[in-house]
Amino acid sequence: MTVLLTTSPGFGKYGAVSARLDELGWELIRCVDMTKPDGGVSQHIARADYLVVGLVPVTPETIAQGKNLKAVLKHGVGVDNIDIPACTGSGLPVLNTPGANADAVAELAIGMMFALARNIVAGHNSVVSGGWNRTIGTQIGGKTLGIIGLGNIGKSLALKARALGMTVIAQDAYPDISFAKANGIDFVDVNTLLAKSDYVSLHIFGGTENTAFINAEKLARMKPDACLLNLARGEVVDLDALSDALYDKKLGGAGIDAYIVEPPQTGHPVFSHPRVVFTPHTGADTQEALANVGLMNISDIESLMRGEHPRRVLNPEVFGG
Repeated sequence: MTVLLTTSPGFGKYGAVSARLDELGWELIRCVDMTKPDGGVSQHIARADYLVVGLVPVTPETIAQGKNLKAVLKHGVGVDNIDIPACTGSGLPVLNTPGANADAVAELAIGMMFALARNIVAGHNSVVSGGWNRTIGTQIGGKTLGIIGLGNIGKSLALKARALGMTVIAQDAYPDISFAKANGIDFVDVNTLLAKSDYVSLHIFGGTENTAFINAEKLARMKPDACLLNLARGEVVDLDALSDALYDKKLGGAGIDAYIVEPPQTGHPVFSHPRVVFTPHTGADTQEALANVGLMNISDIESLMRGEHPRRVLNPEVFGG
């Protein structure tokens, strides 16, 4: 029997994924006990044929314990918590699911913009506490959205923002010029994007190369009433600098979905600021997205079992030739 071990709480729970696993007759082991450093992986990894990764890191130690592992698959897109060189050294293909959850993350970014523009969280808290604080907000239409990272998620967000009447500008290391031209999007450099945008949304990879990508210097280039959205990875924003900018009224607000440590240490002053909206890394957590991602994982496993080389493999050198 094929054994799948997953560290994703949502893998196999939504849409047609569970039925497909039953149909295939595969055993699923779920390791999401966050009272343990590895979620419980070390107790079961020796039996696993395939590892479907959530937020628990895949380390050389993990790989060494997985004597039967044939591949490592991310239940999502970001693979910064997977040691790809270590996987490659052990001959393990690494795969992710680009595009499968793009609409879900983009919709949350839109939701954060509305929450900040219309003071939704403060309004809710006022009403349920017996108050009636009718705060004047702003409208989304006519504002400029700057997207840093116009990949699958960024493109989905751009289309939704354009439909709401926003102007969209973007920065990307590998700009898709044809998409931008077809949808009225201008590519600009980062400094220009920061200076012109009413909202800046981050959709870049984490890792050392992007640590503190948004720092004090970049925040100083933003409009004092602009809002920053981070639905990427926690390390890409310097929280100290963000907090300082907010409390010094040099920034209008922020929406944060990703944190360096999860759950985060909420003693940091940024968590007390009234103009920040927080969500618990739920950008990709919709039933539809989780079903799409899970089915892509299963499809890639079936392809590997047939001896094929799936196109989503991130380290194709493991196949040789």
